[in-house]
Amino acid sequence: MGSLTVPPGSLWGAQTQRSIQNFPIGGPESLMPLEIVYGMATLKKCCALYNSSKGKLSKDKAKAIMEAADEVIKGEWDEQFPLVIYQTGSGTQTNMNINEVLSNLAILKLGGEVGSKSVHPNDDCNMGQSSNDSFPTAMHIACTSVLLNRTLPSLKFLSSSLSKKVTEFNDVIKIGRTHCQDATPLTLGQEFSGYQAQVDYAVKRVEGTLPSLYRLALGGTAVGTGLNTSLGYDVEIANLIAEETGVPFVTAPNKFEALAAHDSLVEASGAMNVVACSLNKIANDLRLLGSGPRSGLGELNLPANEPGSSIMPGKVNPTQCEALSMACCRAIGNTATVTAGGMQGHFELNVFKPVMVSAVLDTMRVLGDAAKSFAVRCVDGVTVNEGRVEELLRGSLMLVTALNCRIGYDEASRIAKDAHKRGITLREAAVESGKVTGEQFDEWVRPEDMIGPK
Repeated sequence: MGSLTVPPGSLWGAQTQRSIQNFPIGGPESLMPLEIVYGMATLKKCCALYNSSKGKLSKDKAKAIMEAADEVIKGEWDEQFPLVIYQTGSGTQTNMNINEVLSNLAILKLGGEVGSKSVHPNDDCNMGQSSNDSFPTAMHIACTSVLLNRTLPSLKFLSSSLSKKVTEFNDVIKIGRTHCQDATPLTLGQEFSGYQAQVDYAVKRVEGTLPSLYRLALGGTAVGTGLNTSLGYDVEIANLIAEETGVPFVTAPNKFEALAAHDSLVEASGAMNVVACSLNKIANDLRLLGSGPRSGLGELNLPANEPGSSIMPGKVNPTQCEALSMACCRAIGNTATVTAGGMQGHFELNVFKPVMVSAVLDTMRVLGDAAKSFAVRCVDGVTVNEGRVEELLRGSLMLVTALNCRIGYDEASRIAKDAHKRGITLREAAVESGKVTGEQFDEWVRPEDMIGPK
């Protein structure tokens, strides 16, 4: 394809340089996620080990490639991976970027000259592989790593924070709200238990996607047939990757599906979409319950982490709630990208791999990080404004619900409407109706008796 110049000091080669020149798209936010780079380096290391054990690759070359891969995985050569996600949809340029860097690092370790190809990027580093099976394998390694090490621990941390508040707020009786209108009482602990349950279910949903992410495409090569590999390679290489990562990866039972469709990523993205919906609901509730401090609901006191306004002195805003909500918006947008990409598996190859995995990883990162931050900087510091809680509880007309089984729905409704219209207390309206005595009202309308079944 003609000659071209690679910048001095670069460990990549011609294919990487052509990608830099041919895809000047986006900025730093469009770079190939480093989790993919590390996932690719992991499988290259395992492939070198396998090929050496079968006598296909010299032990010296294999050792050098494996040592180079370890350095890449540790993040020592991040600057050598400059490609963006907007490239070939199979991830071929990134595969070759990895191959070229590992090749040159291995050459240096063996005392050779960069670019000499004495350790060949295709014949040695890419032996027995295609971008079509190696890139989706790296996708699964990367997504699994982020879920297990970042997203799930953060969600579990948030669940723990909410659990502590469930216990702390167990005896705080407050007014409930449905349709953003007054409803019957519950405890603040009960309300927070709903939030905790949402997060616990979120953890289970995300964990439920892991088995499909454990299935690796490696061994399918170009179209799923396994051309240029040996019988049993796919099982052995999956076992080696499992040993290397400590994650129970297995070979995908059907390589044609593993290359042509990425339903596993769509599934993972879908589960994260549910997580986003759950977290957004929780963030909004705390934001509203803490609104004020004097002109809102004001039942909760949210931590004051920083000044809230550049013009209004003393203003404090629910910034952790806002940050979490924005992360949820990003996640939901990413789901649309993953869904659209997942629909594009034409014939034997889906060619939306880079943009799909970039969107999924972004979701996993931002939701995990935002959930942890929300727990530490908001939930853990939430306190109750007990005076405001009591005021709103006692002023609610929906306490009249306790009279339904005593005087009937219609009479109870008339009392509530009369109290609201005339601006008097529910007790006053009930006694004036002649349907209830003051003593009866005090006995029957007790919030502490209205927070569970009799």
